[in-house]
Amino acid sequence: MNIFQIFSLSFDALKERKVRSALTVLMVVVGSALMTALNGLGAGFGAFIDDQFSQLAPNILFVTSAQQSSQGPIGGGPPPAPKITLNEAVVSRIRSLPFVDDVIQSYQGQITLQSRGKSVDTTVFSIDPQKLYVIAPTIKFVEGSSIRQNDPSAIILSDRVANPPGDDVPFATIGQSLRVTYTFVDPDTGKQEEESKSFVVSGIMKPTGNPTIDNAVVFNRVSGDALLNKAGKYDALLVAAEDGDHVAIVEEEIRKLYGNDIGITTPEAILETIQQFTSGFTSFILSIALVALLVGGVGIITTLYTSVMERIREIGTMKAIGAQNGFILSLFLAEAMTIGIFGATLGMALGIVGGYVLVASFAQGPDASGLTPVFLPTDLAYVWALSVGLSILAGSYPAWKASRLPPIVALRRE
Repeated sequence: MNIFQIFSLSFDALKERKVRSALTVLMVVVGSALMTALNGLGAGFGAFIDDQFSQLAPNILFVTSAQQSSQGPIGGGPPPAPKITLNEAVVSRIRSLPFVDDVIQSYQGQITLQSRGKSVDTTVFSIDPQKLYVIAPTIKFVEGSSIRQNDPSAIILSDRVANPPGDDVPFATIGQSLRVTYTFVDPDTGKQEEESKSFVVSGIMKPTGNPTIDNAVVFNRVSGDALLNKAGKYDALLVAAEDGDHVAIVEEEIRKLYGNDIGITTPEAILETIQQFTSGFTSFILSIALVALLVGGVGIITTLYTSVMERIREIGTMKAIGAQNGFILSLFLAEAMTIGIFGATLGMALGIVGGYVLVASFAQGPDASGLTPVFLPTDLAYVWALSVGLSILAGSYPAWKASRLPPIVALRRE
């Protein structure tokens, strides 16, 4: 008897037990659908992260001061002073290094914006506004925006600040006046103080994929130094190498000057960290889906074992008329494979649809507008082969059990 006849007999046997077979197939469908959907979401999220970081300048190094220790004084108090103070002397030394194209000074701090009776807490990124194009080459502004480089009263808002998610009314528009308040502790008196200044919105940035500026506001360094009481001490330096190929060389040169007394971060390092986190999280989620698939395997064992017990006389009859152990084994393995093929195929189709449904349901908002599941042929083939393989493995014991039944014992079974 050829393989097509074996599969035909197996399919007929499954049809005789429609409900039980359907429920077993459903178990495999659930497991393979989960694995397909989560594989697609993981690959899509990875592609989304790569796309977001591709919009950043690959030649930028973020330089910050390293703290003397990770903890403040016993009993509380201000944090320890940084080992290196980022000032114009440091800027000049770094700017003189080979392959350094520019050094962008920045002040940063938490501020409160007040507009039309509303207030928003956000981050200020105080730099030369023209340097935004160095940090985020693809940056775009809404219509009517203008960059006033030397205007100390001009402020540029990110789209998230100007149009808070979930609010129908904009927080601020171009040309509107805002009140900015900075709260700090006076190092001499230890008292909490406030500095306030009025600004006029000169521009609104569209989302860039750069979290540094997508969640912040920008005004020039003169205003930042005065409002944030920095006294010429920068919070961070953005060092632009001549191109992305020289980033590692520039980092090494800065390390030669300051060792570990200074912090250096590159977009590649950030991307690598995020990819490692994403990979670990995806593996964890897929392990949960694999458990669901294994449960489907247990269902196959139960279904086929019950089928063997119900068909003992049938097995005995086939053996009595000449059926060999290999034929009986093949017959039940074919049933397991049929369940696996149906379950894996339906599960993959359902998983692809489910991946898009999950993205549409949960990945909402401008920050996730580019997130779509990615279903790679290799991933789909892996899920399909794993589902079918586990089904065959699950059916191995019942098939072996059926093939080993002595025909005399089987024929005597009521």
